[in-house]
Amino acid sequence: MAIQNVSGIQDILNRYDSKSWTKSAELKEIDNFKLDSKFDLENVGGTSKSSQTFGDFLSTSLNEVNNLQHEANTAVQKLVTGESKNIHETMLSVEKAEIAFKAMNQVRQKVIDAYREIMRMQI
Repeated sequence: MAIQNVSGIQDILNRYDSKSWTKSAELKEIDNFKLDSKFDLENVGGTSKSSQTFGDFLSTSLNEVNNLQHEANTAVQKLVTGESKNIHETMLSVEKAEIAFKAMNQVRQKVIDAYREIMRMQI
């Protein structure tokens, strides 16, 4: 149940660099609201890595979900073979992998919805 197409998704995301168009966007005064000089698009969302693109973040997240799936599979195999007798840790591992997978599917659906909305826009 592990994710097999992470590298394919990474290739697609590398083709579309969101960082280049966000830097080219000009921020101007809106009515009487002046932008603070400390405002930085690179650090929105609390990320300390300013060199990480959305594609990198998405790829890292997919790899983490994949690792959780592998850990859950390993824990179940150890429980079944008798190497581990701790059913609680096995269930926690499986539940953690399931929650991460469901969250990843929700993010995937939001990205698809955003793509469809952009495609519906008239130029």
